[in-house]
Amino acid sequence: MTYAPILLFVYNRPEHTHRLITSLLANREAAESPLIIYADQARNETDRLHVEEVRTYLRSLKGFGNITLVERTENWGLARNIIDGVTTQLARYGRVIVLEDDLVVSPYFLQFMNEALETYKDEERVGHIQACDFTQDPSLPDTFLIKWTGSWGWATWDHAWKHFNPNGQELLEELERRKLTRTFDFDGNYPFTRMLRRQIAGLNNSWAIRWNASLFLADILSLNVGKSLVQNTGFDGSGTNCGGGNLYGSTLWSQPLPVVPIHPVTENKEAREAFARYYHRTNCFWAKAIRRIKRTLRGDFGA
Repeated sequence: MTYAPILLFVYNRPEHTHRLITSLLANREAAESPLIIYADQARNETDRLHVEEVRTYLRSLKGFGNITLVERTENWGLARNIIDGVTTQLARYGRVIVLEDDLVVSPYFLQFMNEALETYKDEERVGHIQACDFTQDPSLPDTFLIKWTGSWGWATWDHAWKHFNPNGQELLEELERRKLTRTFDFDGNYPFTRMLRRQIAGLNNSWAIRWNASLFLADILSLNVGKSLVQNTGFDGSGTNCGGGNLYGSTLWSQPLPVVPIHPVTENKEAREAFARYYHRTNCFWAKAIRRIKRTLRGDFGA
């Protein structure tokens, strides 16, 4: 098998970056996989020292099939970086695996992602692979199809990325025109539509909400896992979009996860209901109120 390139997006977190690279190197496929790293430039003098520390570490990196380090000369921000990097490398390779610096992966992550990319390469209705499960719902099967895209350890193909629409306003108008906002929000249990509105208003710069909406509107499914091959370690206040707490914690699955073709290629309704239950449990008024009280008691007065 020719292994898909791994796209890694980093900024100013040397410890997180080192943990991710160490976990990747525990995958036997790493030695034959191209690694393409996009290192963003510091947005201010405060970040500059850590940005350079990350780059110094990456310049001496070994253990992958080949390594390309793209050092931005200006601060691009995560969304622009990912959109450009994914678009560029899909034009070259046709498929990519995408990681950010605050993730840790299982020793079987690359095996699963490459097998899934190969298994579903000709299935136009599957456009995304997501290897992180944070619901920890025991009712979920090992793999399933759902109309939702996660952004923590994912992969796609050029035939799917062509559906990506960076224009949030157009996506919102189409969701509203087709009266799909409630379904998009898992029956109103998570404010994905609100996230999209905030992106349009410039209150966030999420590429992921636009990718999620793009595939949702195209009726394209994601292959998801019920056993997580990825952990997000960024909920420590170190990232732009990740606050404290363990709301989206996951238990890392450290065994092979077989890719068994799913037929028919339709959304797993039970899995969708499991996600709706999870979001309801974690995002209802009382759940959010309790989290805010706990943060206040810890002395965390952030939003």
